[in-house]
Amino acid sequence: MDQQRSGRTRTSVRPRRATAAAALSLGVVLAGCTTSGGGQAGTTTNPVVPVKEGGSLVIGAEQEPDCADWISVCSGSIWGDYLMRTTTIPKVFDVRRSGDTWAPAASSLMAAEPTTTTSGGKQRITYRIAPDAVWSDGKPITSADLKYTALEIRDGKDVLDKTGYDKIATIDTPDAKTAVVTLKENYGGWRTLFSSAYGVLPEHLLKGKNRNALMKDGYSFSGGPWKIQSWKKGTSVTLVPNDRYWGEKPKLDKVTFQFTTDTAAAFQAFKSGQLDSLYPTPQLDVVEQLNQTASGARRQIDAETGNLEAIWMNNEKFPFDSVDVRRAVAYAIDRPAIVQKLYGSLGVDKPAQSFLTPILSAYAGTDFSRYTQDLKAVDKAMKADGWAKGGDGIWAKDGRRAEFSIVSLAGNKRRELTEQILQTQLKQAGFRMTIKNTTPADLFGKKAPAGDFQMGLWTLVDTFPDPALSSSFSSTSIPTEANDRSGINFVRSRIDGLDPLLATVDRETDVKKRVEASRQADKILADAVPAIPIGTVPNILLWSDRVGGPLANNPSEGPWWNLAEWGLAK
Repeated sequence: MDQQRSGRTRTSVRPRRATAAAALSLGVVLAGCTTSGGGQAGTTTNPVVPVKEGGSLVIGAEQEPDCADWISVCSGSIWGDYLMRTTTIPKVFDVRRSGDTWAPAASSLMAAEPTTTTSGGKQRITYRIAPDAVWSDGKPITSADLKYTALEIRDGKDVLDKTGYDKIATIDTPDAKTAVVTLKENYGGWRTLFSSAYGVLPEHLLKGKNRNALMKDGYSFSGGPWKIQSWKKGTSVTLVPNDRYWGEKPKLDKVTFQFTTDTAAAFQAFKSGQLDSLYPTPQLDVVEQLNQTASGARRQIDAETGNLEAIWMNNEKFPFDSVDVRRAVAYAIDRPAIVQKLYGSLGVDKPAQSFLTPILSAYAGTDFSRYTQDLKAVDKAMKADGWAKGGDGIWAKDGRRAEFSIVSLAGNKRRELTEQILQTQLKQAGFRMTIKNTTPADLFGKKAPAGDFQMGLWTLVDTFPDPALSSSFSSTSIPTEANDRSGINFVRSRIDGLDPLLATVDRETDVKKRVEASRQADKILADAVPAIPIGTVPNILLWSDRVGGPLANNPSEGPWWNLAEWGLAK
């Protein structure tokens, strides 16, 4: 999938004693809601196949990340998380299924669940690290590692997203295995710290050195069950077990992720036995391809994801610096038809009506439902803004025409089809759109952060089950020279009344108040239309009968979140 990491996901909890109650209340809220993305794909339940020790697997990877420095802007592609970060970097909270929902759970890095208290308007979080937690060189993972990581993000330059870390006032390390973080104010999403997007990095190996130079092309250290043996650019990433890992060690001797960017070629390699597993991008012919896979192949198709496909409009670029134009574009598009065409065969048949993904549906409104294809509404919005159609049917104003380009990732057939559909629909409504696709590194590492685009088409991935949208839409999250290009508000939206609501969602620890503020924010977003949600992107995991273990998609951490439990089937 051509996806961008989202740092926006945050969650809420109170002191340790109240943690269970807080989680329960969130679960109750979630249980009463449906996904904002419409129809659900039926999740296939597969038996857990016993595995043997040893052996190797080759897995197809559809996208090669730009870099492996997880703090840097260059790490914007979600595939870096899937292939390397999740398997090698320790974090405070994992995302695991809890009943019918996905929720944070303290990881094996922690000796106990972190606790949080508030005094004098400041929130204090205490982390106690497991005594046996060590890096792959045998050095203990310590409170100094948490402090180093936090300060690199809070105070550093070239940071993907500082959300949450910018609230840190002090970090105390009373002993090697205890860290106490004091925040300037309450932060409902505190569990994302040292978790979703970044994890914890080794101070003894990186402090005082050029972190980016040491990590961007892969790194030798690990605090997870795997370590990176090699990253052959353009070819593969190979993982081997971390024999110093204190938790459950991998069953396999080696896993190689082979870059196979063409979906049809990936399926062919899977059928011929060259690849043991795939995580394919949903394409038009994906169901046909799935049905043609080798006998004995297993699959999971799931619409309960953290993936949101959307059209992103640069609010500072002509013609999208006009809210009337953005509304007109929203009325020009037949979103139900697009979603049905793209994902109907996979169980997703209705458009998303919020920028909150299915795993966060409790916090989402349905306010974008007002935007259905309506050419009269297009005319009304454009004329109100002083536009008039020329003889060729294209809108014009003050000598400038309603012409713009869209950028997505080159070579993705589904993206290309979506763009072609949009091109046709928008032309009928009086807009001329050209297609200028590029590479993941160029889009997420350069163009989007720099605002060098007019319209974009990509998938945003929630990496933690939390509702905060501040990273994507708060004016403080616009990458600029002043903030060292940190933040993922690539559409550069500045919307009256939105920032305070998003700040409430970030700060508030009461679930009901967060829900209320989040839904109010959804209404404002739908009115301002900084971007247009299209639909939920289903997850597809496919594996051969050679592979065993408890295989399943994790909507936040990806398909290889439990790779240590995979193995060759007995």
